Amino acid sequence: MPTVTRWYVKTSLISLLIGISIGITQLIPDINFPGAYPIFIHLLTFGWLTQLIFGIAIWMFPTFSKEQPRGPEWVSWLIYGSLNIGLLLRVIFEPLQLVRPNHLTEWAVDFFKFLDANQFLIHVLFTNDIVQWALLLSAVFQWLAGVLFVVVIWSRARGTKAR
Repeated sequence: MPTVTRWYVKTSLISLLIGISIGITQLIPDINFPGAYPIFIHLLTFGWLTQLIFGIAIWMFPTFSKEQPRGPEWVSWLIYGSLNIGLLLRVIFEPLQLVRPNHLTEWAVDFFKFLDANQFLIHVLFTNDIVQWALLLSAVFQWLAGVLFVVVIWSRARGTKAR
């Protein structure tokens, strides 16, 4: 199994564990975690399932060439990085979309007090414009990963030659 595929598979399993953990916390009545459901869904669909499919497909599809059986390796790493940067941005900024500076939930206030953050930092992190741009950037990274994956796999998805 190539190194890049191992990274895809291991990262997908970590996403599965984190996603299931977040899903379980949603069932606990005393825990209020805003934005948990979208994070749960993204971790399971993009973090676990998509990443596992991408990694195994890069490994198992027919070879690209004898010199580069899986195509240029840097493209596979670019797909991996793009998918995970997009996922990480989504996991960070999705809950912030639901929280406004004037309506910080108790967990966020306690967290920023723990970090000894000033009001400016709290305002910057919870300003809706920044959150929306970060979510857009997240979507662009994930879209880029999908497009690059299709480009890499398209030439490898070919029929058998006639004898």
